[in-house]
Amino acid sequence: MESKGHLVVLGYGDVGKSIVNELSEGPFRFVVVDSNEKVFENTEFEHIVGNGSDEEILVAAGVNTASFVFVALNDDTYVIFATLISRGLNPEATIVARANSVKSIDKIYKAGADYVGSLSIVAGQMLAKMSANCIGKVCRIDEDIMLYEGIEIEKHHIEKGSFLDKKSIEDLDIEKKIGCTVIGIERGGLVTTTVNKQTILHAGDIIAVGGSSKQISEFKEKYLD
Repeated sequence: MESKGHLVVLGYGDVGKSIVNELSEGPFRFVVVDSNEKVFENTEFEHIVGNGSDEEILVAAGVNTASFVFVALNDDTYVIFATLISRGLNPEATIVARANSVKSIDKIYKAGADYVGSLSIVAGQMLAKMSANCIGKVCRIDEDIMLYEGIEIEKHHIEKGSFLDKKSIEDLDIEKKIGCTVIGIERGGLVTTTVNKQTILHAGDIIAVGGSSKQISEFKEKYLD
């Protein structure tokens, strides 16, 4: 599993199934991990049977080259371990984790998650909504999306002469300075979620930025106005 930019879903319970249902309609490759072999009966998508908090299993699923990791395990201890190991394997991945208890949310964030949703949240909508408008190989980022716990995704067009033009993600350091993240880029009619520190933005790009309403407002004020 050497291709870069795929997605990994850890856990195929109710939340994991909701995520997979959304992703199955999109253009991205994804791998699902669950310890119960029976849940994969009559499924056609790529999957691995194993513990989603086991480092060897995470490596086999390609977490080290994934662009997104969805942690949808039903035990917060496993969620924390899976998040911690995934972050160690891939510092640049966007990690969206499910918290089975509100008390665990802070611990999961500290383990390295970018976004944490409570049990009632269907985290898979975050990416699926972004890539919902696809015809053949041409995909477009959806309109601005309101997510859970005040987290939003907004799309922004980089104009010619913009401060963002010809800047790398590392040069901008938006995540450290403001807290929001560039999670996707539409370029020439195609969407990619393989965004890392070396990624260079160009005039004409449409970028999807994820963060709180306050963070995105600050991003627009500092980089777009």
